[in-house]
Amino acid sequence: MADSDNTRVCPSVTRRLALCGAAAGYAVFGKAAQARGFASLDAVSAIDDPAVALWRDWEATHERVQRFGRRQQELEVELAERVDCLGTLVRVRGGEPVYVCSTHALDRLIGERTDMAAIRLQAESELAQKQARYEAVAEEIGYFSSMKAEQQAFQRAEGLLEAMAATRAVSLAGVAGKLDAVVRWGEVWAENGSTFPWQQIRSAHGDLVAIGLQTAPDAFFPGAWLSRRQSARPNQP
Repeated sequence: MADSDNTRVCPSVTRRLALCGAAAGYAVFGKAAQARGFASLDAVSAIDDPAVALWRDWEATHERVQRFGRRQQELEVELAERVDCLGTLVRVRGGEPVYVCSTHALDRLIGERTDMAAIRLQAESELAQKQARYEAVAEEIGYFSSMKAEQQAFQRAEGLLEAMAATRAVSLAGVAGKLDAVVRWGEVWAENGSTFPWQQIRSAHGDLVAIGLQTAPDAFFPGAWLSRRQSARPNQP
């Protein structure tokens, strides 16, 4: 997601002032100046807002989590294509063949039966060979290193979320960053993103961004692009 560090405030100039009476013009000018003052203050405070700094770090980490996740999916497909199933069929005397994938499953199936010692040894050998093949291919294509990188990025992202929760925002951008991170991270685990509280949090975030952009149209607000996209969608029945 692209963002901008441009926090310049460029208030638009209207012709309304010239068309109004002196008293009305002074009132409009006073309110406009006050709004520009608030916008400038918020734009400046956003630059030094620790919550915004944490959000930027979280945003970059979140992108890494997504990138590593996509890479892991690609590697899993490749692994499945190059390695046969990890289990083996065990023929139990007096019963149907059973598919087992681990020595623990083998223990549950055979237990202490001495009459199946040879069958057990054969099954253990096949499981070990397939496991060795799986690990060799996984190491070759970088599956384990990619998984570790994804886990590390995931843990860092969660740590930054906790840090944001413990950090006081000093600008509207900081509050918007907190809400943006919560929505985008939390909805990943939600079965339905339209259920409580996600819809309400998205709405609050969109309102906050809209208010901020009214006073500082050129300022940076985390998640503004998402709010604009959602507001452009037709209302669902």
